[in-house]
Amino acid sequence: MSLIEVKKLKKSLTTDEVVTQVLHGVSFSILPGEFISIMGPSGSGKSTLMHILGFLDRATSGTYLFENENVTELDDLELARMRNEKIGFVIQSFNLLPRTSVLENVTLPLLYSRKKINNPEKVARDVLERVGLSHRLDYYTNQISGGEKQRVAIARALVNEPSIIFADEPTGNLDSKSGLAVMKILQDLNEAGNTIILVTHETFTSEHAKRILKISDGELVDDQLVKHRRIATGEELLK
Repeated sequence: MSLIEVKKLKKSLTTDEVVTQVLHGVSFSILPGEFISIMGPSGSGKSTLMHILGFLDRATSGTYLFENENVTELDDLELARMRNEKIGFVIQSFNLLPRTSVLENVTLPLLYSRKKINNPEKVARDVLERVGLSHRLDYYTNQISGGEKQRVAIARALVNEPSIIFADEPTGNLDSKSGLAVMKILQDLNEAGNTIILVTHETFTSEHAKRILKISDGELVDDQLVKHRRIATGEELLK
């Protein structure tokens, strides 16, 4: 069964009575455990598509099934519940809490979760260990590097055990070495069974995924497996 299935998905925006079509009838499916890149230039509609898939926005028309549930029929409260329980987000700007420790940043989502967590701090510690940050638990977020901040963001996205992780330009604010370290973590998470959707405008970054959906002018123009996939090695991990 598909994790995600969209059919003829359209999105239009209206500004001063001018209607702009952002997505033009996009259709595809994603299976559990896939690592997919949604790639396209700025203005192609890829971010709008991610916002719809991540329950941050609604399509104007078309069908969106998530775990066989018709998302287009859900109200705002149900969408918020799905987003909090099913989705993990990693974004370019990190979006970490300032003057707060690494451990606290990752523990906080558990405190607001509807799931019963017996020991939130232990869960957060375990996830931070998975991304190689067990030595940074008590550091404030302004005391760590950009690459480490993105790894904290990945840990925070993982901590609620979401069905899928969206990584929106996760290497955009990083140097090449830090970016490769982040890509290795995402590849390792995918090998462990996590579904990853990477949103990027860079061909190099997209080729770390296993499948690429190319978006141009609001249309899905290509959907193919990566023949020569780039594998980030452990040598790039930050110390």
